[in-house]
Amino acid sequence: MTDRSTIEARLKELYAARVRGDKAAVCACFCDDAVLRFAGASGTNPIAVSATGAEEFGHLLAIMVKSFKLSEFATLTTVIDGVHAAVHWRARIHSRITGTSVLTEFMDVIDVRDGHIAAYTEFFAPR
Repeated sequence: MTDRSTIEARLKELYAARVRGDKAAVCACFCDDAVLRFAGASGTNPIAVSATGAEEFGHLLAIMVKSFKLSEFATLTTVIDGVHAAVHWRARIHSRITGTSVLTEFMDVIDVRDGHIAAYTEFFAPR
């Protein structure tokens, strides 16, 4: 069983690594068989992506880190209940592809196993 302080530390580590754009540190937060899901919208285009296992999500995270830079990160609310967590956060997302920057709200639903993230679902909407 993973205790609350371990989950809090893991989440802090995850978001710090995302803001730094450190793919290796982000990947280290996850179990090898973790499931990642991202769902939201960018302008008028819906986005839904899923990856299972370190190899798949490693490629997905590499694309994300290469394509998007985060700034103005702020955690708005964190709820931890047993091995489950929900994090509402906000960041400015800069697209290295288009050059645009938009403030975006996120809601992450996370399950933790043995101190690592086993399931991660992120919902997002540009403001």
